[in-house]
Amino acid sequence: MSQPPDPTESIYLPRPSLYPALVAFGLAALIVGLFSWWPYSVIGGAIALVSLIAWLRVNRDEIARMPRQQHTDTAPIPLSVSPPTD
Repeated sequence: MSQPPDPTESIYLPRPSLYPALVAFGLAALIVGLFSWWPYSVIGGAIALVSLIAWLRVNRDEIARMPRQQHTDTAPIPLSVSPPTD
């Protein structure tokens, strides 16, 4: 029994990041500040804005690292078709 060929396609997974959690925390603090004390809103908005900008920059850098094109050597697996009935 022969072994299948090695895959030629690349699978891209982004690195783990704390920025989504910081954006969520900042937005939560902003909303809490709307109902309690306004400085919470200012601090939460600043955290959310800075984290969002940093997250977008990291995302841009990761997209730039991705290969522009992938050349595949294998054909896609065809859909299974039931045989015709006579």
